[in-house]
Amino acid sequence: MRLVILMFAATAALAQQVQVPVARIADDAKVIDRIAEVSKGNELPKDLLRRIIYEDIELLRGRRADGTYAYASYERMEASRVSESFSVQPSSDDRTTKLEIHGEFGYRLTIGLPQRRMLVTKNRPLWVENAEVEYIPQGSAEPKRVNFPIKAMMEAGETRNIDFPDIGRQVTARVFARAQKDSGYGNLVLTMIQAKVFDNPDSPFADAVTSAKSIQRNLDTVDTASLRATAQRMLASLHVQSPLPAVAPVPSGATVEVSAGSDVYGELQAIEDLLTGTDAERRTGLDRLHQLVRRLRR
Repeated sequence: MRLVILMFAATAALAQQVQVPVARIADDAKVIDRIAEVSKGNELPKDLLRRIIYEDIELLRGRRADGTYAYASYERMEASRVSESFSVQPSSDDRTTKLEIHGEFGYRLTIGLPQRRMLVTKNRPLWVENAEVEYIPQGSAEPKRVNFPIKAMMEAGETRNIDFPDIGRQVTARVFARAQKDSGYGNLVLTMIQAKVFDNPDSPFADAVTSAKSIQRNLDTVDTASLRATAQRMLASLHVQSPLPAVAPVPSGATVEVSAGSDVYGELQAIEDLLTGTDAERRTGLDRLHQLVRRLRR
């Protein structure tokens, strides 16, 4: 029995391991450096480079299939929020209405009554019975359900915050409320606050992630000199010693010759379009991008 438990534990540990494709990320750093070198003025394909560096940061963090990371973690600071607005109608038998909102990596639910139902009509008070939160905590596969009694009449302009015991990977929050029979319907807004990702300082790729974030900032300022410097620092921090693996042949019909004097920017725009398409188009776009870089090195 002990052996079986150990085997299951080992299998679970292996499932959590993440292989970071260092050679591919190093190749991307070279691509960014070379593109910044040959770009002039407004030629820099910022949207394309942003997508590349965003994917590289996710890879360097060791993103898992469940949305968690091997070398980063979610903390109770707001990264984004999801909101839903509801109208709660009076019930003849005083039954509560179930209101539901979903989100990922949430840590707080805010229940709010807007001041107005419409442009000039004041919102009505609502009785809020309780809130029920169902989620899967970080680092666990077991769902958890927590009930928060409220039992209060909320007035227009009032808000209440409910903090979850854990940051939930997949969160469903339900609020049970009812309107007063003699006052008409009222509006209620549910907002789920989603946690922010912080990189672990002891990550083996901490320096590379720092350089990648600098690349994102340099893309905003279109500072090609700083962009090249940070791309080179990112490449150096990855300590790639062996030559890069060979690139798979480009599918028939996808080859584009790029020679001196060709419109590099136009080719990058075509690659960008392919990278926003289907899986097959994205593979073709990556092949064309690698092919373009190799021709520019000549």
